[in-house]
Amino acid sequence: MIKQFPPIILASKSPRRQELLKLMGFDFQVVLREVDESYPEGLSPSEIAVYISEKKARAFDLMIENEIVITADTIVSLDGNILGKPENEDHAFEMLSELSGKRHDVITGVSLLKDHKLSSFYELTEVFFKEISAEQIRYYINTCQPMDKAGAYGIQEWIGLVAVDRINGSYSNVVGLPTHRLYAELCKLSE
Repeated sequence: MIKQFPPIILASKSPRRQELLKLMGFDFQVVLREVDESYPEGLSPSEIAVYISEKKARAFDLMIENEIVITADTIVSLDGNILGKPENEDHAFEMLSELSGKRHDVITGVSLLKDHKLSSFYELTEVFFKEISAEQIRYYINTCQPMDKAGAYGIQEWIGLVAVDRINGSYSNVVGLPTHRLYAELCKLSE
């Protein structure tokens, strides 16, 4: 039997996170709050992902009772440098060119807020890209939707099918939510 959880609020407009929660069998409500996603200098990539996910969760602290709020922030880190969402197509091209032929980390920070208590964790997945040509990068940018994704790509899209050589870690984490870890943490929270 599947464990029963309190009502869940997903504080994310990401269609990928929403789809992953649906696939996990959860009924949930999407509620959004605007949050400044800036962070202090000097944090590591994993600290940044958790810091921002906690900021998102705290926006709900005084608003909910008897519910669980799930927030998340996914970042791409190449050699310690953060690749956020691209500003335009040229920026997306630049990011994907940097990722070509290299290993990078995808880190998702997740925060769970229940009864004014916040618990957070992060998941890191190593992603190995094959060399991709300028023509392939342009094709991807023109046919898919890289503009709303950290690192300018979605592993579930064309580029993931042809350019990702392998990953070390959670696939769903690269999509935007480490589902196996999320489920385990929700079970702990609901004990």
